[in-house]
Amino acid sequence: MNNKNSITLELVQIDKPEKFDVNVIIGTSHFIKTVEDIYEAITNVNPNAKFGLAFCEASEPRKIRTSGTDKKMIKLALKNAKKIAAGHSFVLFLNGIFPINIMHSLRTVPEILNILCATANPVQVIIAETSQGRGMLGVIDGGTPSGEGKKKENIEMHKFLQNLNYKFNPKK
Repeated sequence: MNNKNSITLELVQIDKPEKFDVNVIIGTSHFIKTVEDIYEAITNVNPNAKFGLAFCEASEPRKIRTSGTDKKMIKLALKNAKKIAAGHSFVLFLNGIFPINIMHSLRTVPEILNILCATANPVQVIIAETSQGRGMLGVIDGGTPSGEGKKKENIEMHKFLQNLNYKFNPKK
């Protein structure tokens, strides 16, 4: 970046296993104690949760801080945070726990400003870079809709949610 008034856009592909039980949450925050508070928010909901977190500091010393309970997830979060390299951003990988189980708790973390995605889908992050640094503009989460859901498909999805114990099943 030579021109201080120019902007470059980049698309960062998030590296993650295609397994359904590995999810990623990407967001922005504003303070260095984000790492500790996200850790506490997750372990207060599920002390056995397997996760890895990486947080990019925006002010000196501008390091990527990590934490978590699973070495593979921590390594994965760090790898992707390095690719994003945007100040005050965080990457959180979950293994065997769904984002829906911790989203309420994460929303109570005072430092979290935005959650851009919480998904098991393939993810791309849209990055803007200027002479000052890098920032996340948004994400591409999964694919484009293939059409309108029909009644049979809606019933099948409801049954799937019941099997996951996310919707009431009066027959149980």
